[in-house]
Amino acid sequence: MKKEHSSRWRKLDNAAQAFPAATGKKDTRVFRFYCQLKEDIQADLLQKALEQTMEHYPVFSMVLRKGLFWFYLEQRDLPAKVEEEKRPPCSEIYVPDHKTLLFQVSYYKTRINFEVFHALTDGTGAMLFLKELVSNYLILRHPEETFSKVSEDMLTETDFEEDSFSQYYTGKKSEKEKSRPAYQIKGEYLEQEEMEITEILLSAEAVHKCAKAHGVSVTAYLAAALVYAVYEEIPKSRLKKPVSLMVPANLRNFFPSASMTNFWSWIEIACDLGPEASFEDALQITGAAMQKEALKQEISTRMNDLVRIERNPVLRAVPLEIKNLALMAGTTLGGRSITTVYSNIGRIQMPPEYETYIERFGFFTSTDKVQMCSCSYGDSMVLGITSKIADSNIERNLMHLLQKEGIVCEQEENDFPGQKEQPHGTAKLGLKIFSFTCIAAVVLCWMMNFLATPQMWWAGYATAGVFCAWLLIRVGYQKRKNPLKNSMWQLIFIMIGAILWDYATGWIGWSVDFAIPLAVLLNGATMQILARAYKMEVSEYLFYLMQSGAAGIVPAILWLTGTVRITWPSVICVGLSVLYLIGLFFFRGKDFMREMQKKFRV
Repeated sequence: MKKEHSSRWRKLDNAAQAFPAATGKKDTRVFRFYCQLKEDIQADLLQKALEQTMEHYPVFSMVLRKGLFWFYLEQRDLPAKVEEEKRPPCSEIYVPDHKTLLFQVSYYKTRINFEVFHALTDGTGAMLFLKELVSNYLILRHPEETFSKVSEDMLTETDFEEDSFSQYYTGKKSEKEKSRPAYQIKGEYLEQEEMEITEILLSAEAVHKCAKAHGVSVTAYLAAALVYAVYEEIPKSRLKKPVSLMVPANLRNFFPSASMTNFWSWIEIACDLGPEASFEDALQITGAAMQKEALKQEISTRMNDLVRIERNPVLRAVPLEIKNLALMAGTTLGGRSITTVYSNIGRIQMPPEYETYIERFGFFTSTDKVQMCSCSYGDSMVLGITSKIADSNIERNLMHLLQKEGIVCEQEENDFPGQKEQPHGTAKLGLKIFSFTCIAAVVLCWMMNFLATPQMWWAGYATAGVFCAWLLIRVGYQKRKNPLKNSMWQLIFIMIGAILWDYATGWIGWSVDFAIPLAVLLNGATMQILARAYKMEVSEYLFYLMQSGAAGIVPAILWLTGTVRITWPSVICVGLSVLYLIGLFFFRGKDFMREMQKKFRV
């Protein structure tokens, strides 16, 4: 075990609650910001720059953990390492039970990539981190130059961690407008983590002029262009549902905040476009929806509604696993009112002396449908379009529309080394082979049973035995990232399996007399060995040791209810379990109470 020290922790902010539940290989909830320099990246200097950036933003040294009622973030002293880009963009970062940092920094040729799991921060927080990283790198790379700072020194870690949702929650209720089912883009959807990426380079000045000529903001202009690009793909006979656009909004533009956590909301713009609709029609709808006062009213209402749900005392007491099911269902149902998503991070500002070395910034995100992101630096604007649909008609329509508007579009050639070769997981293949072998063994047993001994039904016992073996291996694979959680699940299945086998073979009582007490004692010893072998911190293992000790209540109940005939194994197990828990409280009292507070926070 590692030397113990108290780790900072904080609750997951309101906007991030759904991300851990809704993440998966179809949508990893990861977004990428990158900075394209005018010279090749030096890995050793980028590593030093990352270490300096982490000192400035320790709020990013977090891992995601589960309580009984909510997820929470816990600060860990884990090294952040720079790697050469090898994985596909926006690959999975958050893996349940795998205690790793929620971001990754990589490089490829002249590009610095910063990818982050959305539960850690939003686009604003990620861009501030990347700007600081690029600044630190260029200062190290060119010591002869004088570079200005890009971050404020007066801000503290408390400022960065501020829960701005709670800060600006008013409790004001409003009438909810029911969302309408939106048109869903048709086509062949790509498998799992596969994703099409299209980057379009534009002149920021040209886009601004066109938006101004139409009397709308740049965000409203590009939002309308995306809507119309989708509209052009819809058969005229299927225009009954609106093309509905989700537009994330940075709440810091309306409520002052220096928070580096998630502080954003969104608006939904339902565009009812008839058979003869024009781009102007789409512009009128998006322009009206994004008038500042209307925008502030809608996002304030949504923010209050979401915080009110989080604070509901009944919902707060619902266990996390049930909350996760509800969040997954809510995300799926909510997606029916959305056709596509557009996120604009806006103009990225850097001091003038950086222009000599920076070519552009870019931004795109994982998606389960079609999403467009944009940002600009100087006169270089980049549209990053990600899609789970195999064809690129929407991207083509968008470029044609912008070119008609007089904007020169240049499609950037993809250069992502991770997309060229995606090796298959050997562990997953091994599990498939094992599962097939188990099925084959069961089929073979039943064939032999029918052919050789039809008067005996021994194949049923063989099937049960194979199923138990498969279940233990399956759970071991599923929970392999967390050996202590794996051990607890194995204990549960062994206890249940022993009772079922005892009952199925005529109930001798060996399961409650010997198997369960012995399994509890062995589990406690195994956890101690695993905690030391993996050199875990106290916050990683203490709660599982508490669970292991509490498992002694099972033999106690069986003993007190008279189910046990041979009592000495249960007496030993219960006595040692009680001493185990008392020892944890005596020698780890402060940590014990701290873990209870984190895990049982309602």
